[in-house]
Amino acid sequence: MLEKNIDLNGKTILVTGAAGFIGANLSIDLLKGFENVTLIGIDNMNEYYDVSLKEYRLAEIRELEGSVSGSFTFVKGSIADRDCVDRLFKTYKPDVVVNLAAQAGVRYSIDNPDAYVESNLIGFYNILEACRHSRDNGEKGVEHLVYASSSSVYGSNKKIPYSTQDKVDNPVSLYAATKKSNELLAHAYAKLYGIPSTGLRFFTVYGPAGRPDMAYFGFTNKLVKNETIKIFNYGNCKRDFTYIDDIVTGVREVMQRVPLPNEDGVLYKIYNIGNNRPENLLDFVEILQEELKAAKVLPDDYDFEAHKELVGMQPGDVEVTYADVSELERDFGFKPQTDLRTGLRRFARWYREFYEN
Repeated sequence: MLEKNIDLNGKTILVTGAAGFIGANLSIDLLKGFENVTLIGIDNMNEYYDVSLKEYRLAEIRELEGSVSGSFTFVKGSIADRDCVDRLFKTYKPDVVVNLAAQAGVRYSIDNPDAYVESNLIGFYNILEACRHSRDNGEKGVEHLVYASSSSVYGSNKKIPYSTQDKVDNPVSLYAATKKSNELLAHAYAKLYGIPSTGLRFFTVYGPAGRPDMAYFGFTNKLVKNETIKIFNYGNCKRDFTYIDDIVTGVREVMQRVPLPNEDGVLYKIYNIGNNRPENLLDFVEILQEELKAAKVLPDDYDFEAHKELVGMQPGDVEVTYADVSELERDFGFKPQTDLRTGLRRFARWYREFYEN
């Protein structure tokens, strides 16, 4: 049970990871959807993937200037920098914080663990501490902290669909372990300092201007270059692909509602946001290549079969992701709706326009 008690109109909102895929789309949505929002974005603009994509997303946000009543201020910095985070909170005094900044990627975490400890653990700790001290000297401080978790926390759970009531004590990657740690830290701060916190476990987010390390984007890049794509676990994987607009809608709805105290009296809640409809990886790549042809990214006579290779499972991967979103639907009357073909069609059209310019 929740209570709708935050009117975002006129609020100061901090979005970390604002140049990221979800952060940028959320920023645009908030500026368009609410009046007189003071939006503060921070991003370290690291080179984990093509920085020009991050700059493109920021330009999309800035293009709204003058056509909306709110404002957008961007700070280039890292949430792992405690002084930077403290200055942000002291200067802007955010009412709502959405922490989306993180080092993403399961496979990258195997060879680059330091990046995950720095951003996902130290960085999130800095955000929690800043939220805590925003209430010093009797100030109202942060009213709601919303943060990104991940479907990766479910590891190799056999029970599907994944429910937030399931035990998630056996992560199969460092990335998953850091995201579970975020949930534990948020609970501790909600319990100790009364910081209302809601965690969102995202399921395979995709769409235009997404992350190039995600399968649909990486496959497209390889196919365009006439390279072979590797389909892991011999195609016997299923993913709950969730379109970016559905993710943003979910985040926006959650931002406006502070969780009521749970059975332990803690203002703390976790939700899954997924499409509730896992797709077989072979079906996924079939639809992708059809939409790439329709968008003229690939020629009509492109021999797709000659460009795919079935290989074994990668370390850290799981066979199935499948979100139980019944709690999200119950509390907000919302569940993701965008079907895979529609989402991939929009991506394919964006890809053609972006890389032709």
